[in-house]
Amino acid sequence: MFPIHDDTERIHGRPYLNYCLILVNVIIFIYEVIITGFFTNERAINALFQRYGAIPNEILAGNIPSIFTSMFLHGGIAHLIGNMVFLFVFGDNIEDKFGRLKYLIIYLMWGAAAAITHSLFAVYTGNGATIPAVGASGAISGVLGAYLVMYPKARIYTIVVAFFITTIRIPAIAFIPFWFIMQIVLNFIDPVGGVAYMAHIGGFVVGLGTGYLWKTLKFQNPISFQPKWQPIKNRPNMAEMGIGTQPEIIKGPNFYEIIAEVRGLTGIADIRTDYNSDTKIMNIYTPRSNEPEVSVKLPNDASDLKVDQVQYLNGILRIRLVKQI
Repeated sequence: MFPIHDDTERIHGRPYLNYCLILVNVIIFIYEVIITGFFTNERAINALFQRYGAIPNEILAGNIPSIFTSMFLHGGIAHLIGNMVFLFVFGDNIEDKFGRLKYLIIYLMWGAAAAITHSLFAVYTGNGATIPAVGASGAISGVLGAYLVMYPKARIYTIVVAFFITTIRIPAIAFIPFWFIMQIVLNFIDPVGGVAYMAHIGGFVVGLGTGYLWKTLKFQNPISFQPKWQPIKNRPNMAEMGIGTQPEIIKGPNFYEIIAEVRGLTGIADIRTDYNSDTKIMNIYTPRSNEPEVSVKLPNDASDLKVDQVQYLNGILRIRLVKQI
């Protein structure tokens, strides 16, 4: 199974940090290819990985820098492509949830946790304690763990190769646990092979815990880039709205968009909108109550508007109001 994309909509624009992480990995891989002669020079390969790879004995002895340098090295083109595809599919929504700065810090933390887990296992069992580990898969495993907590109902578009090749949509609640179980099984089958499965397991467990902690504490205001259309500052009081997250109001050249997290609905059929042009208040109703589920006050200059589009996907409600001509 090979994921190609998901159906989780971002609400804070393009994931430029995630793109940068992928770009840095690719650039460093090109450097690897150049100095190792397309991985044909064994001496150059060993020198590179011994210097920058995560060697369990050295990590536990205090060689912390190698934990972070090893995250951006890869042992071959298949290794790189596999990791970058997973990072591309799942990392954008984690950046969207955390915000750029926090996502970078937490991504590196997941990679460090993965390297330390692998090192403890390798030294304790005596399997591969002097062999350098490289790759971004430990940190990306953390991305998968956090994604499972934050977007369990998302569907992953996946290429399945058996006797035929097809594309199917698999819920994240099924895809990611299956992947994790495979890491555990493969670690028991081949603990001394060429893949650091314990790094995957360690990164995933820490990512799972991070996602759960983040979701529990409701850190819902990520540090993000300034979009082309600036969010309106005067937002409604959360206590008055009775929902879990702060709606976002985006002003465009001839429209306004309201983005809010409203969980537990089956689709657009459960949503009814009512915009009062006099009070500039958008009321959003659901079958759960006769009272508005969300009430959003638009700026005073938001005149002559009508509801143009209503979209609902994975708990994210997006309403676009356009100026009437």
